[in-house]
Amino acid sequence: MHHRLSTPFTRRQTLATLGTGAATLALAGCSNQSAIVATPTAPAPPTFGYPEVSLLDDIADRLLAHSPEGATSLGIDTGARAAMRGALSDRSAAGQKAIADTLKNDLERVRLVGRSGLDHKTRTSLAVIESAYSVALDGFALPYGDVAVGGWRNTPYVVIQNVGAYLDVPKFLDSDHPVKTAADAEAYLARLNAFPGVLDGETGRLQAAGGQGMIAPAFLIDKAVKQMEASLADARAGGGLVESLARRTREGQIAGNWGPRAEAITRGAVVPALERQLAELKAQRTKATMDAGMWARPGGDEWYAWGLRASTTTRMTPDEVHAMGRSELAELHGRMDPILKKLGYTKGSVGDRMNGLAQDPRFKFPDNDAGRAEIHAYIQTWLGKIRAELPRAFRTLVKGNVEVKRLPLAEEPGAPAAYGGAGSIDGTVPGKFWINLRTTELHSKYSLPDLTMHEAIPGHVWQGEYANQMPLIRTMLAFNAYSEGWALYAEQLADELGLYDDFEVGRLGYLQSLAFRACRLVVDTGLHAKRWTREQGVAFFVKENGSNPLEVASEVDRYCSWAGQACGYKVGHSEIVRQRGLAQAALGPKYDLRDFDNVVVEGGNVPLDVLALNVADYVAGAKG
Repeated sequence: MHHRLSTPFTRRQTLATLGTGAATLALAGCSNQSAIVATPTAPAPPTFGYPEVSLLDDIADRLLAHSPEGATSLGIDTGARAAMRGALSDRSAAGQKAIADTLKNDLERVRLVGRSGLDHKTRTSLAVIESAYSVALDGFALPYGDVAVGGWRNTPYVVIQNVGAYLDVPKFLDSDHPVKTAADAEAYLARLNAFPGVLDGETGRLQAAGGQGMIAPAFLIDKAVKQMEASLADARAGGGLVESLARRTREGQIAGNWGPRAEAITRGAVVPALERQLAELKAQRTKATMDAGMWARPGGDEWYAWGLRASTTTRMTPDEVHAMGRSELAELHGRMDPILKKLGYTKGSVGDRMNGLAQDPRFKFPDNDAGRAEIHAYIQTWLGKIRAELPRAFRTLVKGNVEVKRLPLAEEPGAPAAYGGAGSIDGTVPGKFWINLRTTELHSKYSLPDLTMHEAIPGHVWQGEYANQMPLIRTMLAFNAYSEGWALYAEQLADELGLYDDFEVGRLGYLQSLAFRACRLVVDTGLHAKRWTREQGVAFFVKENGSNPLEVASEVDRYCSWAGQACGYKVGHSEIVRQRGLAQAALGPKYDLRDFDNVVVEGGNVPLDVLALNVADYVAGAKG
């Protein structure tokens, strides 16, 4: 979530998601998606006379009941929620219906609450729930796909190269499920026991979609099959699912035959469930085409219109998004051209010259372990530079508690260049800036500073720490346009605070990052609404923006499977900047950047219409 080429788990990824099959609850700060057997929805308490704050807490608990992994990732699967530590989300059709029923019930309760007399924060929280739940319910009404409830990972496909329990659950168990006591280890085994049921729930939905003619592009199925075969080979050998528990119980000196017990479950139950899912994917491959976009799928235009709406929190049409991308790209290239000329790159398009710059040895890291160590140190240098300037941009500061970590080796080949998110609510687990170091060619000295601002400070990790101070439901509901729009705005702040005044090639990295997001608007809509091929999408990035073909191929595949998601970034950024311009114009000398930035970040993760209301309230208050 997720995320410069992310994603999440905004995710890519500001946020990360806990895939509850069709409902991925995006929780600011974690980078996982997962599954299990959801708690049945409790009957709603009576609405009338119910205090609003208690209502918010109750709604949060009822949503969290569908994502036990979310409770673990946030560090709140304790006390009354302790049973969640041994459960996974239900990704079956029945699980999807249970989530939709909860949303419908709680949306009605929120709509019955009178708004007059409520404080600003409570009004905002109610508006956020109303927006997130109504959009999600429209998604559940569609005949196929996964709905991220207030999250970023909406997808028309139940299982594909970057979607599915086969990816999410092993990563979640290894990275987020704690193993500090024997009870934790038992809970790990309980989750492992639930994993086959989760896989089968997905396989049932995969078969149902296939029966409607809803089959993913052949090139995505090929990627998913290859990955699932690797997962299966690993599980047949015991593999990571066993090793993670065995290693951590050994390190923690937790007595018990944990490894053999995990191996019995993995080989006896997980392997056959993976085999069933793989067989269904292979069966669908025989009917698949190379058509990349939603236009080629049954009901695809309707699904894509919803996917764009969910991702941008606007009603922009594919044509409007496409045109916006082309016009913003031209404006950004106009700013890049003179900097390139100063650096001696005078011939060819901006894209051609950026391709040339990417090969410039002045800005490369050695492609070895020494180069990887240099990248780590370089990131820390730039984190120090931005920390020194943040008091000029924010009235109140959070800690900015961030750990820079290399992605797990197994994840690197299919992962983006980096992603990040905040840590646990109580601050005991730091935020993460995950960096892909499979090759140092993914990074340059002019692009890494900007990437650091986006993923860490004052981007995803920073924003997530403010979000963690909000009511639980607000920590759980996170909007792609806001999350990623904020992270791009964070990149802009670094430039405005003067970080690149004596390193102009760093400004070029920042402008290329924004231009990359403008390209996303063009390519996502091109693929899904204008019948572009996958190859056209890749070629547009390389030619127009000088993007790295290595990175862009998996990027474009991501747009195919998360239709619309890539459009949230630039739409969100442009709207934050537009709102800032409105506030400056309205307030004149009373305007202060620190106040505006705090309004945006302390208002929490919101749909863009709610952001506009928050800024309008600030302007009215500042005018006095």
